[in-house]
Amino acid sequence: MTSSTEKRNVLRLAGAQALFQTFSVMVMTVSGLVGLSLAPDKNLATLPIAMSMLAAAATMIPASLFMQRYGRKPGFQIGIMLGCCAGLLAAWAIWIGSFWLFVVANALVGSYQAFAQYYRFAAADMASADFKSRAVSWVIAGGVAAALAGPNIARITQDIGPAPFSASFVVMTFLGLVAFWMIAALEIPSAEVADNTGPARPMLEIIRQPVFLTALMGSIVGYAMMIMVMTATPLAMQICGHPLGAATTVIQWHALSMFVPSFFTGNLIKRFGVLTIMGAGVLMIAGHVAAALSGIQVFNFVSGLMLLGIGWNFLFIGGTTLLTQAYRPSERAKTQAAHDFLMFGAVTAASFSSGGLLNAFGWKFLNLSVIPFLIVAFLMIIGFGALRNRVVLKSA
Repeated sequence: MTSSTEKRNVLRLAGAQALFQTFSVMVMTVSGLVGLSLAPDKNLATLPIAMSMLAAAATMIPASLFMQRYGRKPGFQIGIMLGCCAGLLAAWAIWIGSFWLFVVANALVGSYQAFAQYYRFAAADMASADFKSRAVSWVIAGGVAAALAGPNIARITQDIGPAPFSASFVVMTFLGLVAFWMIAALEIPSAEVADNTGPARPMLEIIRQPVFLTALMGSIVGYAMMIMVMTATPLAMQICGHPLGAATTVIQWHALSMFVPSFFTGNLIKRFGVLTIMGAGVLMIAGHVAAALSGIQVFNFVSGLMLLGIGWNFLFIGGTTLLTQAYRPSERAKTQAAHDFLMFGAVTAASFSSGGLLNAFGWKFLNLSVIPFLIVAFLMIIGFGALRNRVVLKSA
């Protein structure tokens, strides 16, 4: 039975997630455009977002180890303060026209993201077994507010202040301060690290498990392919002659599609199984590729990015849920850190390649490059399902 404390904690984490995702959606909406205006070479336009992903990957393991020793709450608060500093530094960089300072600011955003990525794990670890998948879904669902607020805040604030979008990043700092207050209200027991003791397997043994590899591949394909496409979308729409308003609308619908399914993804996993939902996620992203290849009208961008968002949701929540089956309590911190480090390594590579692929080969080629990864993920999900069924039959 789910306790009231569990629900309060999950709702507070969902609130902090909503504020972080608003921050993140705004960065995704405007950083590529700011980068395009400031970069000495247009091929570097998406470098700020790529550096954000690189910083997230680099911070992932230190963040997990810090929270293993000192607790989730202080770690989350440090991450939020890094985000607040990022907002102010980005605004200053835009004001003085410094591309490289803007890149540094985006790297701080990535460090904030590294800590915020553990909101979903905190919810799963504090939830009972029956509530686990729904707790993860509730936290991810906090992004619904971000989908509505992020692009609109960017649109409203783009022309306020001394330079375009400088005010947008100042607003991000205020969002971080509210998130800091929400995390301060978390009711995490002081003995939260007590279950970190006990026998633990070597990391390589954990990683080599089919359950870990399948969870990781689902997360990588869902997150990396989504970031690669979403990062390029505002630039691709600008190249195709669509106005900024159309691009922010597309990003808004995409973000809604990422987070709205979270209200029922946990229940779908409980009813149909995590592997079925992850497989459906792969098919959704394949639907995005089909929409992207069929035309460059606003409808193609909207419908494709919506399917991409749903696919990300199914794969990301499914991968997180499946990962909880790969470790013992004493292995929790290092397994979660390894998963997210490897995932963000792939996300970083996808971010770095996004602008170059778009500029060199175009929007359709960028989307075609997604297909091989979808095939590998789908085959791994099917293969792990077959392996698990054989194990069940042998033990029966």
